[in-house]
Amino acid sequence: METRELRYFVAVAEELHFGRAAERLGIAQPPLSRAIKQLERRLGVQLLERTSRTVELTEAGKVLLREGRAALDAVDAAARRTRRAAAGEPKLVLVTKAGASGELLPKLLDAYAAEPGAVSVEVLLCGIGQQERLLRDGRADVGLLHRPFDSTTGLDIEELSTEGQILVLPKDHPLESRTDLRMADIAGLPLPRWPHSDGGYPDGPGPEVHDHAQLLQLIALGRAVALLPETARTHLRRDLAFVPILDAPTVTTVIAWPPHSRSLALAGLIQTATRL
Repeated sequence: METRELRYFVAVAEELHFGRAAERLGIAQPPLSRAIKQLERRLGVQLLERTSRTVELTEAGKVLLREGRAALDAVDAAARRTRRAAAGEPKLVLVTKAGASGELLPKLLDAYAAEPGAVSVEVLLCGIGQQERLLRDGRADVGLLHRPFDSTTGLDIEELSTEGQILVLPKDHPLESRTDLRMADIAGLPLPRWPHSDGGYPDGPGPEVHDHAQLLQLIALGRAVALLPETARTHLRRDLAFVPILDAPTVTTVIAWPPHSRSLALAGLIQTATRL
């Protein structure tokens, strides 16, 4: 298969519409249709179920979408890392969610900088659930992720810490006076709805949330409450309060990287993180 064919197929599979996919790719629709048919002939399978009104993925098409994304990410990663290697001064790109790892990140950066042979570390702050994709396509070399919220499938990881969760709510909320809560106590409250990897949102009473700054503003306005790791309490605004949730699932912070990495600088950063 050619990477061009894979890019064409992924666009159609994600849009489920040849016209929108062609517009996204910047090409006309007829050559796009011909390329998909050629790919199906090359593989000897049907990838799409087409009618006059709909386009749906077959089971084979679903597999190729998953594998094709991974293959294209690997190609993009190779290109980005090659360009970075040619840029001269070595560096690492570390990705983490904006507003997360508030205690660990500065300690890690300071401790690693003091190590012999340390290289420059660029911190890439991203939105919810974006670290995995940035690691796969080469925009980042290493990331701090938080299970069970972030997927680490296909990445190498080291666990760094495990903690409980707190309920963050606005000052003067009726639950603020409680010393602790259980998950049953917060049923029906407007918990935030974070985006899926495909950009969609789950159903629920809470607001759609894109990042932590937006979430904290919504909590202060009384429009939401949120379950966050215990360490988030050290950076809360004065107009917010928190109560521990005794039976909430624990949150595990991990450092993650692509399994094919052979960077000695990255190995040094990981060793520093596990030591901390």
